Amino acid sequence: MTIPTSALSAMSDYSSDDKPIVLAYSGGLDTSVAIGWIKKATGRDVVCVAVDVGQGGEDLSVIRQRALDCGASAAYIADARDEFAEDYCMPALAANAMYQGAYPLVSALSRPVIVRHLVAAAREFGATTVAHGCTGKGNDQVRFEVGITSLAPELTCLSPVRDLALTRERAIEYAEEHKLPIETTKNNPFSIDQNVWGRAIETGYLEDPWNEPTKDIYSYTDDPAFPPVADEVTIAFERGVPVAIDGQAVTPLEAIQQLNKRAGAQGIGRIDIIEDRLVGIKSREVYEAPGASALITAHRELERLTLEREQARFKPTIENRWTDLVYDGQWFSPLKGSLDAFIADTQFYVSGEIRLQLHGGRATVTGRRSQTSLYDFNLATYDEGDTFDQSNSRGFIEIVGLSTKLAARRDAAYDRL
Repeated sequence: MTIPTSALSAMSDYSSDDKPIVLAYSGGLDTSVAIGWIKKATGRDVVCVAVDVGQGGEDLSVIRQRALDCGASAAYIADARDEFAEDYCMPALAANAMYQGAYPLVSALSRPVIVRHLVAAAREFGATTVAHGCTGKGNDQVRFEVGITSLAPELTCLSPVRDLALTRERAIEYAEEHKLPIETTKNNPFSIDQNVWGRAIETGYLEDPWNEPTKDIYSYTDDPAFPPVADEVTIAFERGVPVAIDGQAVTPLEAIQQLNKRAGAQGIGRIDIIEDRLVGIKSREVYEAPGASALITAHRELERLTLEREQARFKPTIENRWTDLVYDGQWFSPLKGSLDAFIADTQFYVSGEIRLQLHGGRATVTGRRSQTSLYDFNLATYDEGDTFDQSNSRGFIEIVGLSTKLAARRDAAYDRL
């Protein structure tokens, strides 16, 4: 099959040198076809980069061989699961990151770690261009390209789907014509992206926001309407990072993985929202994030116990801005770096244990304790041993209410009460 003339004419900037092009490779249909598609359009070799962020599925060695079988000159494979959990998921946990109050940045968090490995591969292989499989109407094209040029401003970016008019129909036709070792079915209508932090499902019949998700779209979570016996879990944190579950030490990756299983078995972390994309359109998105949901619930509660009042009041403002920046592909921006410093400082005393009951789609806090808690039993109690001096409250109330009292007198004088 032929590449459209309009796409070929758009490739003049990419065929001006003989340096290889680095391609973010998933092992799926679109990026497998993109290898030959790019080579034909540009005349340049393609180096594939596959990054494991806990998405599961095929072994990376299988994906690497597929890339080579589809025409890649080399395949760069990276196991980034611990890196992703520690350097990307944990900062998101510290920020209690939930875009529009609901979405825990499942896809947005994985893009910058993939970008780091794409840039590393580009430098290793002497590439001047990095390609990705994103469309021209989604968020990920921004996350990849802004991330790449933030780390390596000398690199250019290419999207075969957007820049080379590579539609799914053309991809299937190309794969069948060239007998590529990849499934070419049209039966699955969904676009799915997943990693250890969660799973995103979109397109197909979900594009009509009135349609209810069917049970078969879920993979990380069981039906919350028919849960097993309630599961009690105790999560220990040190400076905002989970370090033990039920008394057993865990790494950040292990904490997420264990809670994915336990919270997922209770149907926790199903999210169905209308989301405001960066490009200006609204999109219906369905997510599963059992481990992330349980961890954020526990982390927020521990902060309520350990953060000073004004910190606790102000931190959500920073959290919302941090979350928006990450969603918008600004992981490497100066502002995010400054916000990181504030959030990291707030985590100094966020140590202790939170007990959760996992049951029927909900993670409910049932206990909390911390050596760095600001909760003082003797000040809080109404029973014997109360050390709070209630005689101070009369004067305190007079001072707190003084400005509104004066304003009320003025309103009364001008008949505005």
